[in-house]
Amino acid sequence: MQQDDDNTSERIAKRLARAGVASRREAERMIEAGRVRVNGERIDSPALNVTLSDRIEVDGAPLAAAEPPRLWRYHKPVGLVTTARDEKGRATVFEKLPEDLPRVMSVGRLDINSEGLLLLTNDGELKRRLELPSTGWTRRYRARAHGRIDEAGLEPLRRGITIEGERFQPMVVSVERVQGGNLWLSLALKEGRNREIRRALEAVGLAVNRLIRVSYGPFQLGDLAAGGVEEVKWKILRDQLGLKRDPDTLRGPAAKTPEPDVETKRGRKPGARSDAKPGRDGGAKRPPGAGRGPKPGGETGGKSGARPASRRGSPRGAPRGSRRG
Repeated sequence: MQQDDDNTSERIAKRLARAGVASRREAERMIEAGRVRVNGERIDSPALNVTLSDRIEVDGAPLAAAEPPRLWRYHKPVGLVTTARDEKGRATVFEKLPEDLPRVMSVGRLDINSEGLLLLTNDGELKRRLELPSTGWTRRYRARAHGRIDEAGLEPLRRGITIEGERFQPMVVSVERVQGGNLWLSLALKEGRNREIRRALEAVGLAVNRLIRVSYGPFQLGDLAAGGVEEVKWKILRDQLGLKRDPDTLRGPAAKTPEPDVETKRGRKPGARSDAKPGRDGGAKRPPGAGRGPKPGGETGGKSGARPASRRGSPRGAPRGSRRG
């Protein structure tokens, strides 16, 4: 064990995160709870550097070697919480994933009443990198809300709004269409605070009754069915995120990552509609499903080359203790 950084050492929490045990923050809590040993000694502080030669145990079991980082697109349905365990006994995302998935954690969260794209990864460092605001990726949503509003009413959201002392960054927002007593809006933002869109729209007199995340950076929901999972091809991770197959190379600060056009084997973006392409950070030129409500089941339409969930393994309802959120 080493107390000072060098070219061959890293913090113990970071090593646990890269091995897929938990996120870095969760790993720090595990260490403080005395669940981690290094070279036979129980440790209680994450301020410790380890090398590849150190023997690490978690809950008495040897730490597995870190696997190459992987990323999946998941279409989260309404009614699931994005956590490993829920104290209220509600169903979680991780209980419903196909059994053939390895242990994964989510990149950010979607609340129980929200649906759409949720990224999953087996690598805690990749999770942290994609969640950092400095990554600069835009999250795009479609919201159905009850009420009426004009362009002037949306201006506070475009300038940035303060709610109960909390400042929200400016959003790109536009009305897609009116449907009875509701209206559909397209929104784009670069942060992911708790219930941010719902709170912001409520502040301008709109009550959200459906919220769908349609993209996260270059990754799109497309027509991936509710509950469906599809792995992002390794070539995309390598080319767009600069990752290598050796997990030990996922180091260094998270630089601002561009939002490139992500090609699939079929020459189309994952989840891209044939009639809609995302615009720049200034907002979508035409949001997925613009001009009509989403199809039943939360699908947004279009073809992405995504395989249905049934071809990735049937979702199972039984909890699996090996997965962590």
